[in-house]
Amino acid sequence: MVLALAAGAFAVPTFSTQAFFPIEIFPLSIFALVILFGLWLPASPTPDKREAARLGFYLGFYFGLGLFGAGIGWIYIALHDYGGMSPVLALLATAFFAAFLSVFPALVGYAQARFSTPLWARLTLIMPALWVLLEWLRGMIFTGFPWLTMGYSQVSAYSPLAGYAPVLGVYGVSLIVAASAGLLVLWWQMRWRTQGKLSLAGLVLLWGTGAILHTVEWTQAEGAPVQVALLQGNISQHLKFREETLVNTLETYRKLVLQSEARLIILPETAIPLLRQNMPQHYLEILREHAQKNKGDILIGGFEKEQGQYFNSVFSLGTAESQSYRKNHLVPFGEFIPLRPALGWLINGVLNIPMSDLARGGARQPVLQVAGQRVAIDICYEDVFGEEIIRYLPEATLLVNVTNDAWYGKSNAAMQHNQIAQMRTLESGRMMLRATNTGVTSIIRRDGTVQAMLPQHEEGVLIGQVQGYSGSTPYVRWGNVAVLLLIAVMLAVAWRRHYSSPDKGRLGGV
Repeated sequence: MVLALAAGAFAVPTFSTQAFFPIEIFPLSIFALVILFGLWLPASPTPDKREAARLGFYLGFYFGLGLFGAGIGWIYIALHDYGGMSPVLALLATAFFAAFLSVFPALVGYAQARFSTPLWARLTLIMPALWVLLEWLRGMIFTGFPWLTMGYSQVSAYSPLAGYAPVLGVYGVSLIVAASAGLLVLWWQMRWRTQGKLSLAGLVLLWGTGAILHTVEWTQAEGAPVQVALLQGNISQHLKFREETLVNTLETYRKLVLQSEARLIILPETAIPLLRQNMPQHYLEILREHAQKNKGDILIGGFEKEQGQYFNSVFSLGTAESQSYRKNHLVPFGEFIPLRPALGWLINGVLNIPMSDLARGGARQPVLQVAGQRVAIDICYEDVFGEEIIRYLPEATLLVNVTNDAWYGKSNAAMQHNQIAQMRTLESGRMMLRATNTGVTSIIRRDGTVQAMLPQHEEGVLIGQVQGYSGSTPYVRWGNVAVLLLIAVMLAVAWRRHYSSPDKGRLGGV
């Protein structure tokens, strides 16, 4: 159990490499799964199925505790430091959430042990397919939390597996990661036999195909490059919603806007912590006139109210007609109260989170026509859901994420979030512009590499030239359907072997 716990924690640095090491460490996630898959193998050729399933469950659960306990500990900061929850309650809530997420790898461990198949099928079909299926379910249930999906660990330009992202998306990359781990364990178990040589050949084929796919240009440049300015106000979360600091916030962003000569200027999520209707009109006119002088537009994060409902929004000012996007995928408890009759007390009596009962914008809103580009906006952690981002493609030429990761202090959460955005660029074949309050403010190329980035927790403006793109990657056309079909085929083949094998559970079977 201790080894499984350590293996889970071992994978965490691959989800925010630049926050830990100055080198690329993407293989760590694969080796973490190598350890887990190896632990899941039965100790005898004919194990007791119930005992093996029980052990598989606990091993998966401890792996999950290591992964999520070390990987999302920043939730404590949001609950205690900024949400006002007591240290004990915040610690318990964070631990409970990590334990809940750990149930998903635990279920993989339980289910894989119930199959009676040869070793090669268990390692290369069952474990990888079930692993990704449960990752996908984790990204769906209770509005979804796909953070630390294994595919994100491979956004590095040095990882051949990133080549699968435009074809199969992040879950497809996860599948290749898990299959690579299974092939490595199979090679170790069968290294002196033909199956060992075949497993190495399979590994070379998977990685070689990924490297070839990495060279394909799925999308094409459209129009001339445009200069952008991404503003990072570095407004402390403790001060952001206080009335006495509002004037300073307005002045900070006015100053940053007026020193920017870019055609497209982008402010972070709720940069102006007011309802749009309550924002000083003379202030907005100053911003509009500056954008018009630059022959472009400004995107401003704020709140909007319509028919008694409040929305987390981004709206535009400048040469184009004013447009807005309203956040659709809200954060449970942070932006809306699930099961309000039973859980409303949690927000009102325990947590101190401003604007925590928002309404959803439409699932399919028009892209914003600004600065000569067609811009798809996503707010906060909406960019975690690749299947939702592609709703705006292939129409959009640029992706824009505005967020406020100040809730998580000086943890690795912001770097993890930036890595997620890198995956979205690979899947879509589009550049991503990220304007954040405290970081990571960045410009990400369509190949997932970071073109430029501001230091975290400093006020600044990130200026750069960006290119709009048109066309569709296979993932834009298929979404997650392709990888789910592939998982179904893998499990169907394994299921057939389960019933056709004359010696169920035989480790060396073919």
